[in-house]
Order: sequence, then structure tokens, then C-alpha cells
Amino acid sequence: MTHENLSVQTSDIRAATLRLARRIRQQRSISTMSDGQFAVLANVHLHGPHTLTALAERDGVTAPSMNRTVNCLEELGYVTRVADTEDRRKVRIAITEAGSAVVEDTVARRDNWLAQILAELSDDERRTLHDAAAIVLREVRR
Repeated sequence: MTHENLSVQTSDIRAATLRLARRIRQQRSISTMSDGQFAVLANVHLHGPHTLTALAERDGVTAPSMNRTVNCLEELGYVTRVADTEDRRKVRIAITEAGSAVVEDTVARRDNWLAQILAELSDDERRTLHDAAAIVLREVRR
């Protein structure tokens, strides 16, 4: 394979991946919620209560930036601040029932959207995408 062919394939894969990710992110239960806000909500939903610092580190943002995101989510009733059970000086960010409902509904919407796309493909095409997904996941985990 020539360098030129590899460059074209690289661009095609990157563009397709970004477009797919964008379309999946558009499938959410609350259209006004930003991707960053949903990411925080999903992290707390999946991994339990976090300190503000831990959330900021997980998302690669500053603590003041994360504090703004958490404040917004808290005002909307999706997260709450609770005292740390081991160190009462610390505060953890926990998800509320309403926040969990947003995450679960959004995940269901995204899965349903993708399932509709996949249903229109042939068995061979679905197998190819499944194999490609396994390769991509293996490589990004390295």
C-alpha cells in the first residue's frame, strides 16, 4: 500500500468515525445539555460519586471549569453534593434519580438510533462493522 493510499484511508476512517460520533451524540433526551455535561453525568452514573478534582482529572479539564459544569447540573437537579463518608471535609458529586433517568434515556435513544441503522445493513456488513469496532477498541486501549 502506498503512502498516498494510506493517507486517503486514514482521512476516510477519521471522517466516518467523527460523523458517526456526532450523530450518536445528537441522540439525547435533553437537547440543551452539552456533551461535556452529559459526559460528567454519565461518569457519575457509571462510576459512582466523585470529588470535583477527580471529575476534572477524568475529563481533562480544570477544577474551576468542572465546578461550573457541576453547578449547572446541580441547578437542574441532576447531581447533588454529598459529604464523603470517609473524610467529612471532602464533598463528592453524586447523581440524582433525575440524572440517572437522563443517562438511561439518552443511552437507550442512542442504542435505538444505531440499531435502526444496523437493521438496514446486510449480515456481512454488520459483521464487518463488528470486526472493525473490535479492532478500533483494541487499538485505542493500547
